[in-house]
Amino acid sequence: MQILIDSISQYIKPSCDLIECLNKRVKEVKFKKGEMVHDAHKICTQSLFVVSGIFRLYYIKPDGKEVSDFFASDKEWINSPVSFMQQKQDVYYMDVIEDASALALNVKDLIDLFDQYPEMERYSRLDMGAFFGQVMNRLASFRFTSAEEKYLHFCEAYPKIKQRIPLHMVASYMGVTQETLSRIRNKLGF
Repeated sequence: MQILIDSISQYIKPSCDLIECLNKRVKEVKFKKGEMVHDAHKICTQSLFVVSGIFRLYYIKPDGKEVSDFFASDKEWINSPVSFMQQKQDVYYMDVIEDASALALNVKDLIDLFDQYPEMERYSRLDMGAFFGQVMNRLASFRFTSAEEKYLHFCEAYPKIKQRIPLHMVASYMGVTQETLSRIRNKLGF
């Protein structure tokens, strides 16, 4: 739990009451490599703060091909965003790339925390602002750069875990074939 409090403290000074409330509402969960955490056919009811391991958010195209959209590791939040915030189904699945543990916060508890503790809402806004910046950088990279530049952007976005993510998932994240990714990595000396 301390890892979450330390992360929150990077943005705000959490009150003792907020910390006590978080201790009551947040639950530790563990997942095995390959385990599906969220199915797109269901409503996402919890957000996960990653303690260890790697989670992947992806969707499946009509032809059955998986497209990786986001990876989360230590000290990052992950959920199926539209489903979590609007409490409806969306296109995203979530699975675990390697054994993982996380702290789970139910959407109803999060809303209660926002209502009771204005500093929690402020933390969420600041954290989401940083995430939104990453998403905008990814969109710009996806739209305006070469495949080589996309790979360099991926390496910049995920420096601590880039070697731990299977290459087929990296290729789908970049929107290229695995063969193209291999050529890029060879050219760059990776």
